[in-house]
Amino acid sequence: MNDYIKLLQSQPILRRLSTVQLIAYFGAWFSNVAIYTLLLNMNVSAEVIGFTAMLHFLSGIIQAPFSGSIIDSVKPKKLLLSLLVFEIFTTLFLIFVNNVADLWLLYILVFLKMAAASFYFTTEMSLLPKILDGKKLQKANEIHSIIWSFSYTLGMALSGFVVFWFGVKVAFMLDASMFVVAFYILYKTEIDVEFIKTKESFAQMIKDTFKYLKRTPRAMHLMLLHSFVGFTAFDALVALMVDKYYASIIATSLALGMMHTSRAIGLVIGPMLLSKWANNKKFSYFFLSQALAIWLWAYLMRDFYTSLFASVFVGLFTTTLWSYTYTLLQQNIDSKYYGRIVAYNDMLFLASATFTSFMIGFLATKGYSLEFITFLIGFMFIIGALYFRWIIKNQDIKDIKI
Repeated sequence: MNDYIKLLQSQPILRRLSTVQLIAYFGAWFSNVAIYTLLLNMNVSAEVIGFTAMLHFLSGIIQAPFSGSIIDSVKPKKLLLSLLVFEIFTTLFLIFVNNVADLWLLYILVFLKMAAASFYFTTEMSLLPKILDGKKLQKANEIHSIIWSFSYTLGMALSGFVVFWFGVKVAFMLDASMFVVAFYILYKTEIDVEFIKTKESFAQMIKDTFKYLKRTPRAMHLMLLHSFVGFTAFDALVALMVDKYYASIIATSLALGMMHTSRAIGLVIGPMLLSKWANNKKFSYFFLSQALAIWLWAYLMRDFYTSLFASVFVGLFTTTLWSYTYTLLQQNIDSKYYGRIVAYNDMLFLASATFTSFMIGFLATKGYSLEFITFLIGFMFIIGALYFRWIIKNQDIKDIKI
């Protein structure tokens, strides 16, 4: 923890960006619980829940070919502020969703809101390697993950109570107000990094990126490796678990909040305990450990309290998997392509999460048990471990510098 504090103290831009993250992410989880509570209260099908979860990721996939080129063409602060404004309004307009007849509006707003959120994230992640490198960059990525997880933990816990006591509309308004505060802090932040506006057209930039990926296969392999973390997109699975197993013993919003919170506890403490062990020689064991944790969750799923316990272990390895694979990619690509490669990397990650969300809903409607679906997700991390070992053996991958 001291390493993270020292890094934040020595890097004022990172400190302000992290503060914006903390506020914006904290607010975001209010609307997340509210959306799924609203859907369950409408008695929608598993397919609708899965489709809504899929929309959280689909927008990032569609915009990736363009967002990377925009990131490499526009000053980062101007772009980040514009995206926060977009998130404010798309979040606030969720208060107009009242019943099943308004699902079309929910779909549009979720799609647009997450498009802005994904764009913001990609912009920030392409900014970090311009400020830091080596282990400092890995620590910055871990800070990002810890903030996300901490906000997730506290936000989910509080939002369950807020939705239970005050309803979904209050949650949406609180979420929007958080983004307003984040906008103000970012507006007051000086982001002094070198920015060279490219003279290439969008079409030329996209074409050049594919040429770069063709002559740098390690970048493509690291992008695919990072996408395995997208299989931990459990929103639809948790909503279905609550509806099937726990709704009879606890209020829906409280169950959703507690389930997400327990996993987020693991997400927060994971990198503090495990990051020092992460290196190219040992990292395949993190994938294997993730698989075992998910299988434990599948085994204990039917009981609410043992499921809470198991979900902590599910989260324990996820943050380190995410931050280490992301840092490997950042360290093994040319700085000219940061925005575009990070955008395509996020596209693959979101594609994995979208596929996971869709298949959870699809398989559930076809009669497959939630335990079996969870087992399949765990098996994907066995494949991830084998793939990582192959990459290290066959590609020229630079280890993360101290």
